[in-house]
Amino acid sequence: MKSDRKVLGVLEGKSSPVPPIWLMRQAGRYLPEYRALRAEAGSFWKMALTPRYAAEVTLQPIRRFGFDAAILFSDILTVPEALGRKVTFTEGEGPSLEPVTSARGFDEDRDHWAAYFAPVYEALQRTREGLGDETTLLGFSGAPWTLATYLAAGAGGDEQRAAKLWAYRDPKGFGYLLDILGECVAFHLIRQLEAGADAVQIFDSWAGGVPDALFAKVVIAPTKKIVAKVRKARPDAKIIGFPRAATLEGYKAYARKTGVDAISLDTAAPMGWASRHLKTAIQGNLDPIALIAGGPALDKAVDDILAATAGKAHIFNLGHGILPDTPIAHVEQLIARVRADR
Repeated sequence: MKSDRKVLGVLEGKSSPVPPIWLMRQAGRYLPEYRALRAEAGSFWKMALTPRYAAEVTLQPIRRFGFDAAILFSDILTVPEALGRKVTFTEGEGPSLEPVTSARGFDEDRDHWAAYFAPVYEALQRTREGLGDETTLLGFSGAPWTLATYLAAGAGGDEQRAAKLWAYRDPKGFGYLLDILGECVAFHLIRQLEAGADAVQIFDSWAGGVPDALFAKVVIAPTKKIVAKVRKARPDAKIIGFPRAATLEGYKAYARKTGVDAISLDTAAPMGWASRHLKTAIQGNLDPIALIAGGPALDKAVDDILAATAGKAHIFNLGHGILPDTPIAHVEQLIARVRADR
């Protein structure tokens, strides 16, 4: 039953001497079963938008490792596609789309959104059927600011330059873009909860490097609106926010103002500081490189996080996604260390 799902317990504010654990990108290229299914599907995008593939990929790490949560295999750029912006995945290069300079021309038809996202919701239903009652099922979406950085630049990795220039030069027009994205994100999160997700995570992967005043406008304010819309439809909704690489003051403001139930922290954020200063539950924040390293260094990194979060409502996770060259044995070492008798 839901009451047995440890991740949900943390999101309700409960602490545990053995925190629940899941890893961002826990379904991925480091797993041979993932690579085999990826070869069968033929493309990443087909996997993400074909329910039987997406559900199977989501379940693979649960079967292998017994994580406490499964996060749906999908992609944050489904939102721009639902809004009518074609996304292309090029092998070895990642996603790209035609850059936009105006918030006009987006498809704001909710019926179209529902039809586009239907495979995602079917994948959630299939995944829930394949999970034990003890496993939390997470849905997710990208945050408006992060999605806007992709739309403005046509790809990731431009240090948010195009999005920042647009926000500075045309704050009204950029604000309208964030509003459109926020409406679609809220719609998508609500529908994921209706399809069987126990909780959802909002990924603001490009929240780092944004000055305080702009951070308040493009990261905090849109997320606050989304949380309010989701809670209006689903008052009991549990929401994790991940403003990756925010400043410490940024994390505090995000936790205080957005209304999320938990904050996921990046690798550089001190967990002791987070335990003392953030009133929400916290998630994170092992360095993915430490997971690759394994051995005593991994054990120490795990122990440091557990010590820093003792008595705090905490979900053990990485500070970002698991990397493709991560040894499976090191993931097993991590889980054993977290779940060791204490």
